[in-house]
Amino acid sequence: MVQSANESQVTGFILLGFSDHPRLLKVLFVAILNLYLLTILGNSTIILVSRLEPRLHTPMYFFLSHLSFLDLCFTSSVVPQLLVNLQDPMKIITYGGCVAQLYVSLALGSAECVLLAVMSYDRYVAVCRPLHYTFVMHPRLCHTLASMAWLSGMATSLVQSTLTLQLPFCGHRRVDHFICEVPVLIKLACVDTMFNQAELFVASVLFLIVPLSLILVSYGHIAQAVLRIKSTSGRRKAFGTCSSHLVVVTIFYGTITFMYLQPARSRSKDQGKFVSLFYTVVTPMLNPLIYTLRNNEVKGALKKVLGKILRVNFT
Repeated sequence: MVQSANESQVTGFILLGFSDHPRLLKVLFVAILNLYLLTILGNSTIILVSRLEPRLHTPMYFFLSHLSFLDLCFTSSVVPQLLVNLQDPMKIITYGGCVAQLYVSLALGSAECVLLAVMSYDRYVAVCRPLHYTFVMHPRLCHTLASMAWLSGMATSLVQSTLTLQLPFCGHRRVDHFICEVPVLIKLACVDTMFNQAELFVASVLFLIVPLSLILVSYGHIAQAVLRIKSTSGRRKAFGTCSSHLVVVTIFYGTITFMYLQPARSRSKDQGKFVSLFYTVVTPMLNPLIYTLRNNEVKGALKKVLGKILRVNFT
């Protein structure tokens, strides 16, 4: 544990992280490092294959490459500092580092919420309006929807992070977490934070409940369309185009909703840390794995690209 004598010299914040579990620190370091390397490999592969394989130049894989890039950037805004703090007894993050992590991680996390809703609309059009799919999901609309996801994430991050950083912390530097997030920084404030908590709740509704509702509506229509298909193979094919996205949505929203919408008093500190660890480290690693294992097009394209690379290297 960091000594109070050292805290007076700290100009940034002390991310306590998992200090309460010293025996877990080495295990967490190895596990998180391996997961991070797999995240980089998996998401970079999805982006590369989506670019190099002409068959994957479709709206679905356009959005998937954006999701992979988001996950890659999101986990990279958190994990390097986390790995350093797991080895550093001081566990200090500079004020500038905390500010950068707050803005970037919140922007990317919010953008992913919107992007997953956009991807559900793409799946809705593909299943429910297959004859109009090319006309509806034209490149201009795809770029507009992707830009909307990125810009909305940046906008909410700008508002929430700025409001949070304007709070007086009155020398409170001990953050009982491993990441600079809005909910944990609000707890450090030495003034009434009712307005900030209300703003956080409104933003959580806009970026969690609204996109999730749109996703559920899309999948409600998809389920109705699939049930109207008479052939078993047709149903399996239609469901196969959506299953990977549905699994990703369930994992992502299940964990992040627990963190941002559940009252803080109803969960323990350790619960919040491990849930945050799941959606910042584990989920970005699982996404490319889910899409690769459950999607024959991606597996086929990956084999084709790897085959080309191997032929070039051995000729």
